[in-house]
Amino acid sequence: MKGESRKTGSSTSPFGSPSRANHDSSRFYNSRLYEGLLKETNTFNFSENKIPESTLDKIFLKSSEKMDEIPDDSVHLMITSPPYNVGKLYDKDMSLAEYREFLVNVWKEVYRVLVPGGRACINIANLGRKPYIPLHAYIIEDMIKLGYLMRGEIIWNKGNTASSSVAWGTYMSAKNPVLRDSHEYILVFSKKSFTRGVKEGMKSTMTKEEFIEYTKSIWSINAESATKIGHPAPFPVELPKRLIKLYSFEDEVVLDPFIGSGTTAIAAIELNRHYIGYDIDQEYINIANSRIRALLNIKAQRVLDEQPTDIRHL
Repeated sequence: MKGESRKTGSSTSPFGSPSRANHDSSRFYNSRLYEGLLKETNTFNFSENKIPESTLDKIFLKSSEKMDEIPDDSVHLMITSPPYNVGKLYDKDMSLAEYREFLVNVWKEVYRVLVPGGRACINIANLGRKPYIPLHAYIIEDMIKLGYLMRGEIIWNKGNTASSSVAWGTYMSAKNPVLRDSHEYILVFSKKSFTRGVKEGMKSTMTKEEFIEYTKSIWSINAESATKIGHPAPFPVELPKRLIKLYSFEDEVVLDPFIGSGTTAIAAIELNRHYIGYDIDQEYINIANSRIRALLNIKAQRVLDEQPTDIRHL
């Protein structure tokens, strides 16, 4: 009708659409490009099981290949960085196929314990140069085979804090220059659904500015000092903190099946989430528990400092 404007949604163009407002992407997702790919499961509900209090906020000295302490459909988020030096940590010189099989056993357990829509975030670096071993590609392949839905990948740009120990190959010569990785990957998956069930009162803990920054696919975060933490490959606490804010609500449960020095637990405590961890090295668990105790003492002191003076002296 003349003089009346109508607002209509956009549809997917042959090469995508720059606008996401009121956008209908069904044409793209119904195209042959998506034939045979995993889709969301529609025959389930978003119910979840309660984790026993005796399991919450604990680190278990055992392999995460069997996480019997955790019920099915109970964990909201998994964040981990699997061990690369498996020969040292697991007393076995694993082949690449054996290493992948070992990780698959853990990813199966993670899938079991995640709630529908729960997310799994895996920090991984590729290895070697002769030839280059693309571990991130193998993990993506294995996760999809297990039924995980892939959400995307984040490039962790370590910048100037990346290790400089990798040789350049033939210096300033085209004979055999070698690329030096200054990044790692954070692979993001979910179970059965791309979305989470939401209950009344669930609280997100990120700002608008954080949401805009964290949904970018490149994160520039300085690496953590192995000497300072006492673990050969710690990731910085900022990394799990971003993932926890982006993919979970307050008071939910975060799992790390290779918890090492406890960085995931530290991030979870700081953001008022529960944690569960697994590791087979008692020394690392001792480091993790020491860091956790120190943080809990700091939090307790903060609460005390916020109390009125007359209440503090009761």
